[in-house]
Amino acid sequence: MFDPKAIERIKALQRAWEADELRAFLERQPESRAAWRTGSGLPVERVYTPADVAGTGFDEIGLPGRYPFTRGPYPTMYRGRPWTMRQIAGFGTGEDTNQRFRYLIAQGQTGLSVDFDMPTLMGYDSDDPRALGEVGREGVAVDTLDDVEALFAGIDLERISVSMTINPTAWILLAMYVALAESRGADPNRLSGTCQTDIVRDMIVYSAERLARYNPINISGYHISEAGATSVQEVAFTMADAIAYVEEVTRAGVAVDRFAPRLAFYFVAQADFFEEVAKFRAARRVWAKLMKERFGATRAESMRLRFHCQTAAVTLTKAQPMNNIVRTALQALSAVLGGAQSLHTNGLDEAYAIPSELAMKIALRTQQIIADETRVASVVDPLGGSYYVESLTNRIEEEVFAILKRVDALGGTVKAIETGWFQREIADSAYEHARRRASGELPVIGVNKFVEPAEPGAVEVHRVSPDVEARQIARLRATRARRDNARVAALLDRLAREAADPTLNLMPVTVELVQARASMGEIVARLREVWGRYVETPAF
Repeated sequence: MFDPKAIERIKALQRAWEADELRAFLERQPESRAAWRTGSGLPVERVYTPADVAGTGFDEIGLPGRYPFTRGPYPTMYRGRPWTMRQIAGFGTGEDTNQRFRYLIAQGQTGLSVDFDMPTLMGYDSDDPRALGEVGREGVAVDTLDDVEALFAGIDLERISVSMTINPTAWILLAMYVALAESRGADPNRLSGTCQTDIVRDMIVYSAERLARYNPINISGYHISEAGATSVQEVAFTMADAIAYVEEVTRAGVAVDRFAPRLAFYFVAQADFFEEVAKFRAARRVWAKLMKERFGATRAESMRLRFHCQTAAVTLTKAQPMNNIVRTALQALSAVLGGAQSLHTNGLDEAYAIPSELAMKIALRTQQIIADETRVASVVDPLGGSYYVESLTNRIEEEVFAILKRVDALGGTVKAIETGWFQREIADSAYEHARRRASGELPVIGVNKFVEPAEPGAVEVHRVSPDVEARQIARLRATRARRDNARVAALLDRLAREAADPTLNLMPVTVELVQARASMGEIVARLREVWGRYVETPAF
């Protein structure tokens, strides 16, 4: 991309500058530290020139909407329409969260994202003794299809996309979502959205056959990052998961180009602004190469990485909570400059509790200001061509592929999880981050730098109504009383038989179960009898 003679002249100019102006200046005013690094620990040079990207061909950078998609998955990006503004919400009962959805839609939100409570996430009904004190606290409680009906009451599922932050029980929530849409006479092929997913193969195959616009899995790096991984590890470990998922589905006999176009990703926007922009660009290039070279994909749509992004909850502080507005705005900007397809911006009060309506409105307005006032959306990949950003994109890509090579050498993703390798890597990174923060090496304004006395009542905290658990349990028991319990029992028996056969897809029978008003806890309990319960090997 650059003339070799020009590169040599630039290198000579830089050496002369270092010997002259830089040397004289450093003698008068030394730099504040001996070495500079990104949040992931990658070295950062003082200044970048064409020499730092001389080995990068333009085909590696390319044009938006064209392989390897470094500059974005679509040719026009936000010039066609802005990213989906998808603020997450979930607390109390379905009716409670539905009110929050309607409020956010009225404020201009363009997509929905659902947070579920811990019993729902883990597959326990609200009246299970293990759910005591947790019902509706950290998300919305869902036991049966009746709850999903309340959750989306008055919302047109064909016109708004819905993301569900769920994992082990994701296929049940998807079954409820499909059953609700069908009960309304909606066309399943017009439903759009995604899930964070564990039972991967069944959902991907089912969606490929029946849900043309639905992304059956949101391959998530967000939680990997929030657990303590670096930005490089976030991309690499997420790609390792994605490789395992694609291998699993192709082993089931589904051609990669049949399902890969509907795979989607979920990343975090962390604090290191330029590293995050470069991370998103590198992730697109890594995915494109993996799909083409490792899995033999031929469709451009199979190689095109699309991702949802959320600002980093782990960076939010209780101290001086108004600072969180600024943190979130900068992280959101990095996501936009990195080419996100949808975005959630955190509330200023999330270090305390589920965000209030005011905090959510400010977070949404942050996105709207970026979209409508800053004009950053006028140009596709505006930081493309920056010597620093391109160099950092290259370095992150190299580091990611090196980690993937290591995972392959360990026997693949599943084996590396079983032996605790991923867990140890994340734990080591989390410890190093905590050490740097505690020592002050990593400044956190209001926490270890520019500290002020705590202000009582600094923010108004959202509180979940104390009667949520009683209301939710009453509805669950009423549903059980009026359903056809013999049909539910027969379907649960069928579920157990089909679960014992690895060639069968559990989605169809699960749809029938939720239509019959079987509860989530009943479905999970029956599968626990067949499959047992996974217990992770602790890693220290």
